[in-house]
Amino acid sequence: MRVFTINVGAQGVVEADALPAELPAKGFVWIACARREFEVMQAALQAGLLRLCAAQLFELHVADLLNNQLPSHYDYTSQYDMLVFRRLAAGSSETDLAQPGEPLHQPAKRTGPPVLRRIDTSPVGFVVFDHVLLTVHPAGCAVREAYALKLLNATSPEARANGVKLPAGPADLMLRIVNQMVDGYLDLRRELTRQMDHWQYELLKPGSHFTNWSSVLDARLALHLLDEICEDQRAALQDWLDSIETWPDAAAPGAQRERELLKVRSRDVLEHIERVVHHVRRMEQSAETAVQMHFSAQSHRTNDIMRTLTALTAVFLPLNLITGFFGMNFEFLPAIHSSSGFWWTLGLMVTLVVVIVLVFWRKRYLARSRH
Repeated sequence: MRVFTINVGAQGVVEADALPAELPAKGFVWIACARREFEVMQAALQAGLLRLCAAQLFELHVADLLNNQLPSHYDYTSQYDMLVFRRLAAGSSETDLAQPGEPLHQPAKRTGPPVLRRIDTSPVGFVVFDHVLLTVHPAGCAVREAYALKLLNATSPEARANGVKLPAGPADLMLRIVNQMVDGYLDLRRELTRQMDHWQYELLKPGSHFTNWSSVLDARLALHLLDEICEDQRAALQDWLDSIETWPDAAAPGAQRERELLKVRSRDVLEHIERVVHHVRRMEQSAETAVQMHFSAQSHRTNDIMRTLTALTAVFLPLNLITGFFGMNFEFLPAIHSSSGFWWTLGLMVTLVVVIVLVFWRKRYLARSRH
């Protein structure tokens, strides 16, 4: 468990291993713990929340935070708000566009086509009090570690010189972490695009005999899964944005500006999610179009083959008629006893072949189609 005391007025961040005895005068507390730690330290955390916020988590919300299969959703009480947001899981199971052991969103150092087995996600729970943010992460959550480092670096002189500001409150911090999680989905778009571009090239490559339909199906299933995940995320964040409108007006100076800032940041995160949804649906349509064009090209290629075979049959049909005529079992046939009859017949047959081939070539029955 990592506990950060964020003093907004003094632009200071202090990390501790235990819950503070009291809240800072101008700031808030971020309690970030793993899901297993939350389960083991549940009693101590509830006691700490009661001391700091004069409130505790409901049992149903505790069960939701411990549920590893929970989809993205939003819920609220009169004392706190709870948002569950699914992030890309860490490790090689996030996306197998990289081989096991290779980092996510890095180019796979190997040759051959990209392989996408599945997109794995896990939920991160956010409980927003007035002056406390409690987050429940999967074990070894890279999102928590990355933002904790970013938060500690925000107090450096370089960061202050560049105008980097600390989060104004627990809700602001939650939205910043969520935005970082959504950016992971935006980065994943490049890998999915590379995957779909490969399959489109394979499907539409002239003269190819594509048989790897299982990989195409896996890619389409991954896109459907990502679409469902993003839809749940968008619905949860939209519910959060709607709940901000119902907050009572605060008399504290600057409270209205903070609320407007939360709305702007929420709409920005929502716009990022919508970009992912739009891109995923566009890739789904592109994949469906590529499959349809593949079968259309295969049908066109079959028609070309049948046209060529029909033309060849039409070329040899008069020859079969002539040879069949002279193969009749009659004693008296024209030119059958002539010494030049064979050559005249052969010349006639060759002439017929040349004439028919020229006619078919002019009508493009024998021309090769360009795909």
